[in-house]
Amino acid sequence: MAPIDAVQLSFDPQTLKLLNAVLGLVMFGVALELRVEDFRTALKSPKALALGLIGHHLLFPAMTYLLISVINPLPSIALGMILVSSCPAGHISNFLVHYSHGNAALSVSVSALSTLAALVMTPLNLAFWGNLHPITAGLMRQVAMNPWEMLEVIVLLLGVPLVAGISVARRWPSLARRIRKPMQVFSLLVLAGFIVGALAANFKPFLQFVPLVVLVVFVHNLLALVSGYGLAAAIGLGERDRRAITFEMGIQNSGLGLILIFNFFNGLGGMAVVTAWWGVWHIIAGMTLATFWRGRPPLVAAEGLVPGAVK
Repeated sequence: MAPIDAVQLSFDPQTLKLLNAVLGLVMFGVALELRVEDFRTALKSPKALALGLIGHHLLFPAMTYLLISVINPLPSIALGMILVSSCPAGHISNFLVHYSHGNAALSVSVSALSTLAALVMTPLNLAFWGNLHPITAGLMRQVAMNPWEMLEVIVLLLGVPLVAGISVARRWPSLARRIRKPMQVFSLLVLAGFIVGALAANFKPFLQFVPLVVLVVFVHNLLALVSGYGLAAAIGLGERDRRAITFEMGIQNSGLGLILIFNFFNGLGGMAVVTAWWGVWHIIAGMTLATFWRGRPPLVAAEGLVPGAVK
């Protein structure tokens, strides 16, 4: 067994409950911007919506499986990669799409449906690909994960805050408008602070083993971003839609991944380190790409957009 496979970054029960609450808060903040009408809007662009969901929940986990076969990482790192690819879209994807002049409505719709689909697809993908690959199958048998228990966690962390946020926005729209941005900024800052604090509490083993996952995460995240843009271009989507699909495939909910690791894998070292570094890196990569695109807004005459305009 490699040293990283024996390392366990542990959270005490109180810390785990706090992380659960933080993720629920983040989801509630995002849900304040969602409306039932968003789903109707998504249906007006079925090709883009289908690519966003298929790319995120089917293609990226399958590509992760192939990438693991090529680079042959350590078992717990490989399982962490599978878990990350099985999570729904990260909550900052909508901000990055809007910041980069992408199709924000498409991004919100894909994120919402991706989160709903994750109630089934996250445990299904993790169980399927984790047990299928010979590198990770042994770890899956050892932890004896119960998919129904994981489904229950996802419902409580994602489903309940999602419904609550949409309900508040529908019943008290003026209140939702006032608290939307402060809530999102506050919750994302709290989440970022929690991740930094958790890494600081486990700084020594993280510092020791993070070099093992830096290149792995870079390649894994780059694969997701490039595939998102390439697939969107291949089926003829416009530039704004391409940017939305790029971030929807390349930004993963690593906070949820960490919760699942500590709930079901006892904080297994390789999984925790690769997922924590994903949470740091995809923000860096996402902001870099969004800033690059922000200086190059697409011209979409049909929508009345001109360079420099934000929709």
